[in-house]
Amino acid sequence: MEPVVGATPKVVRSEEEWRAQLNPAEFAVLRQAGTERPWTGEYTETKTEGLYECRACGAELFRSDTKFDSHCGWPSFFSPLAGDSVILREDRALGMKRVEVLCATCHSHLGHVFEGEGYPTPTDQRYCINSVSLKLVPSE
Repeated sequence: MEPVVGATPKVVRSEEEWRAQLNPAEFAVLRQAGTERPWTGEYTETKTEGLYECRACGAELFRSDTKFDSHCGWPSFFSPLAGDSVILREDRALGMKRVEVLCATCHSHLGHVFEGEGYPTPTDQRYCINSVSLKLVPSE
């Protein structure tokens, strides 16, 4: 994975340490910027209230009250927990221009954010996040 220019992750591990901590699917998405197949993720249609953390480092990323049904095949949120919980960077892979979403704490790949799609959300943004990148901590 390419390092983020101008930012140092708070959690740093070697590739071997990440491989030991994460299962192969998690490693492929979080550390190699892969994408899980649509409609296969654990949280695609979850309605449970709680907090979504980074599966790699445990950083708090999204709240369930910002999750919405986008019918795109991946969990969608209209805003991260706080402006500094994620890093956004240009992604020109696959011959298109997108905005990649990374965990600000460990710089793991989470998904992409899209704007202007017309969803009735306060931000008109869709943070399209891989379920395998997240861990839901349900509210008590």
